[in-house]
Amino acid sequence: MALTFACIDLSKVTYKADLEYELLDPVPINDVLRVYQDYCAYKNFSSVLPMIPGRFFVPGTEIWGYRDAGNLVAWSMYRVWDQHSVVCDYHAWDYQTPRLRLGLRSFKNECAIYRDRDFRFMYFESVEPYMYNIDGFRILGRHDNGYLPCVGQQD
Repeated sequence: MALTFACIDLSKVTYKADLEYELLDPVPINDVLRVYQDYCAYKNFSSVLPMIPGRFFVPGTEIWGYRDAGNLVAWSMYRVWDQHSVVCDYHAWDYQTPRLRLGLRSFKNECAIYRDRDFRFMYFESVEPYMYNIDGFRILGRHDNGYLPCVGQQD
């Protein structure tokens, strides 16, 4: 099984942060785990990465939450690497209200959030088909090894 890594050049993102969101601090562990369990059940995953509560408290981790009628219904986890780079670690939503479309919509919202905070690159350790249509998205290749930003130029 080959791994595929990718990034988004956030300077190419045209989306706006137009969803209501919050930085979950403190992280409501029970709510986050409930959403994760609902997400895994909805997706019918045969194998899942354990969502150990300690993951949410690693320094540099940011959890963005989305609510519907006051209840947490989706969240995304990011790890800030430096002032320019962030890695998308995980996203889950409960699918209880499909009209919210919080998969792609929250992802575009988060691209705008990080762009507006002057981040330059968002990295991914796995790639999903929907990502190919995101502004500034590209697969990282062999030439990107070492310290080369997403756009292939030295800082």
